[in-house]
Amino acid sequence: MKKYVTLLLMAIFSVIAVSCIDRNDNVKVTDNDTYSVVLDINNVSFSHDAQNGYFISRSFTKPLFNTDVVLIYRKTGVDNSGSPVWQSIPRTLFLNNGNELDYDFDFSKNDIMIYANGNYDISTTPQYLNNQTFRVVLVPASLGGKNANVDYSDYNSVIKFFNIDDSKIKNL
Repeated sequence: MKKYVTLLLMAIFSVIAVSCIDRNDNVKVTDNDTYSVVLDINNVSFSHDAQNGYFISRSFTKPLFNTDVVLIYRKTGVDNSGSPVWQSIPRTLFLNNGNELDYDFDFSKNDIMIYANGNYDISTTPQYLNNQTFRVVLVPASLGGKNANVDYSDYNSVIKFFNIDDSKIKNL
């Protein structure tokens, strides 16, 4: 069931992104209430309870504006040069024996929740639950169709498009 929810969210996001294309990409829009920010959640392990399953919860120091959007990426390793490799979530990992592990998230103006779920007992694969690092990127949504050329699944494209200095990362 969680797989269908993830696929549905991805389909909705795709339709919104495609339907917002504006052919006049040279027009620059200024969003005066949002400054793009990068936050890290370093080396954390998922908690578990009956209500949320496996989750990580964090609160923002200041509430988000209604025009802010949250993007979350999971660090999956490092490349040959030692730079981190970021994978956008929601994401389904296809493991051995038909096992599937899903990462998903939701957010409000006050907090985020990152979830892990699967079609098997995911506690048997602690490498996907313990010592995880996530990168949270806050960007303005009010740019509307002007951001149609950015690939939100690619962390580096997002950083470049929104001109974010990711050398000044704060912890969440």
